[in-house]
Amino acid sequence: MCLALPVRVVEVGVGAKDGWATVDLGGVKKEISLALLDGVQVGDYVILHVGYALTRLDPEEAQRTLALFAQMNDSNVAVPIP
Repeated sequence: MCLALPVRVVEVGVGAKDGWATVDLGGVKKEISLALLDGVQVGDYVILHVGYALTRLDPEEAQRTLALFAQMNDSNVAVPIP
């Protein structure tokens, strides 16, 4: 199963090469590749999958998605695996 998460960009141009950014997800910071996107700026939300930013995301949509993840975590919802 694959999971892509909305994350907020907190720094652009980090790492050994251009095209990297630092993102924040609930206090966890991680360096990711921006190789698949152009023009990403600090404050943007991107969809993160296996270390790559796949697309930009509307901030309101990102907040709604993050709120749903938080709600699932708070309620300890069990998701059956087929």
